[in-house]
Amino acid sequence: MLLAFALASVLGSCEVKPTQEEDSNNVISKFNSTWNIHEKCLFNEDGSITYDAIPWGGLVGTFKKNNMPVDLTGYESITFDFAEPTTVPTQVVVANRFKTWAKEGITSLTCNFDGQDVTSVDEIVLQTGDSNTLKIRHAYLTPNTSTWTSVPIWQGNCAFGQWENGFVIKPEKFEQAYEGDKLEFVFKADTTDPSVTYWLFKTIYSGTDSTLKGNDFELNKFGCAYVAPDATIYRIVLTGEDVANLREKGIFVNGYHLIVSQCNLLSKSEPEDY
Repeated sequence: MLLAFALASVLGSCEVKPTQEEDSNNVISKFNSTWNIHEKCLFNEDGSITYDAIPWGGLVGTFKKNNMPVDLTGYESITFDFAEPTTVPTQVVVANRFKTWAKEGITSLTCNFDGQDVTSVDEIVLQTGDSNTLKIRHAYLTPNTSTWTSVPIWQGNCAFGQWENGFVIKPEKFEQAYEGDKLEFVFKADTTDPSVTYWLFKTIYSGTDSTLKGNDFELNKFGCAYVAPDATIYRIVLTGEDVANLREKGIFVNGYHLIVSQCNLLSKSEPEDY
């Protein structure tokens, strides 16, 4: 399954060459080991990393300070930029608690921290779904400088089960939505069944089969987004097309073995941003 974290008992290390000069936001030099000895990583002269990956191995970035996990609450995300479009699914896992999964064909992958606990982060891992070579041009943290206002647009207790249940949010709830706003789902994974090893969200414009565009890069071939079992927040950044469709149709939300308690619309509080 694509969600599997292929933890290995033997670590590998990157062959190190001169790298880019770093600051507190540029963190590429931290990614200097792998989860599996059969993987390879090399720092190139321009500071990029060439990573020869195996399925669900991992390029590991260590974020400890004085051998203790660090607090990343001053940052909103980590981003990886690739020299060429990816050819296999790729994901970023933060402290083995939450992640962002992306399908093939991307040149940049951002894992947003917002809504998640990043007060104690020991490592961040980049993984691929199959054997391939990635050239990572940059890896950087983005400082958290935005102020957001949260407005509840749905509350309840919807247990998706095995696609058995879902809920609709009506179009009028999106009258104050704008491009760049975030749709936030507050949830917990239903882990009562040990045979369930993955958890999914599916968000479509109500009355259609069309998924939202804002999280398209995260969706599998069935239009579903994977979430980690320890995650409690899932957010979608709305595109202009999303906003137009949501104002007209609303949204239908369901999934696989998640329990959703609230949906919020997050907007930047500064009016000039619109």
